[in-house]
Amino acid sequence: MKKLKIGIIGAGSISTLHLDAYANNKEVELYAICDMNIGRAEEKAAKYGIPHVYANIQDFLANAEIEAVSICTWNNSHAEFSIASVAAGKHVLCEKPLCQTVEQALEVQAAVEGSNKVFQVGFVRRYGNTTQILRKFIDAGDLGDIYYAKASYLRRLGNPGGWFADTNRSGGGPLIDLGVHVIDLCWYLMGKPKVQSVKGNTYNKLGNRANVEHLSFYQAADYDATKNDVEDLANALICFENGASIMVDVSFTLHGIKNDNTISIYGTKGGAQVEPELQIATEKHDIMLNLLPQADTLTFDFVAGFQNEINHFVRCCLGTDVTLSPVEDGVEIMKILCAVYESARTGKEIRFDGN
Repeated sequence: MKKLKIGIIGAGSISTLHLDAYANNKEVELYAICDMNIGRAEEKAAKYGIPHVYANIQDFLANAEIEAVSICTWNNSHAEFSIASVAAGKHVLCEKPLCQTVEQALEVQAAVEGSNKVFQVGFVRRYGNTTQILRKFIDAGDLGDIYYAKASYLRRLGNPGGWFADTNRSGGGPLIDLGVHVIDLCWYLMGKPKVQSVKGNTYNKLGNRANVEHLSFYQAADYDATKNDVEDLANALICFENGASIMVDVSFTLHGIKNDNTISIYGTKGGAQVEPELQIATEKHDIMLNLLPQADTLTFDFVAGFQNEINHFVRCCLGTDVTLSPVEDGVEIMKILCAVYESARTGKEIRFDGN
């Protein structure tokens, strides 16, 4: 059986989740890897048995044997590498966020629409097992019309520093890093309604709090405590044309008692707590009930989520499935994220009426 030849662009920490998932897929051959830090690329190539290693993206994309790529680089290169990869005839799985601006997103969309290539945005939480369980209830109409969602992804201490804390490379802080996940998940579960307005706030009050002792947190490979120009906290009210709305708040650092990862959706016939543990609220015989699914895990499992996402991408590339997270969805999420930042900057509500 001919295997799909995969190339990885970017050999940083997130690439490990992609590489592990590809390595577990019997329809895939890990064929090439590219990183401007050639030593890091060579290290990953040795670990995963990847025969072709590049430090230059042009040379990498010129290899006609590469059929599909995962883009695992800094956010500021997502648009450029996505467009170049599609132009080079590759299928693309691009890590979230799609890019940094709406203009870039539209350029990527135009490039994809002008090709016959698969393009999948890395909204990995769509592929979680708990999400798939919940979708069965939603698709069957058990929750009715979902009109409200509330999501918090609050870290009391957790600014990774490095490129995450550099607006030029990341595009922002917790909103574009963490908020993208929870906003997309809620929007996806709500049926992807068209955005109407956004009112948001961002706060730069605490910095990266590198002074804190006795509490550890993930640090990027290029962590530098002296460099940080992203927000600590962001919140927003996102309203849609069908009357539904999402309330969201996310932080890298906050004077909180504990971390808070809570996601809930509410409909006319039922609701669901997605995180920290999947439960479904409903009503029967005039009695309110909480339904607890019996499953191996009731919270989002990153490893399983990435495996599902990669398996899905591979099937799409082989022509046996259609992606759950197309480029159009990446564009819509960029509109929302950029509107939150613009609203925070101007102090005004951003409206999309007529768009």
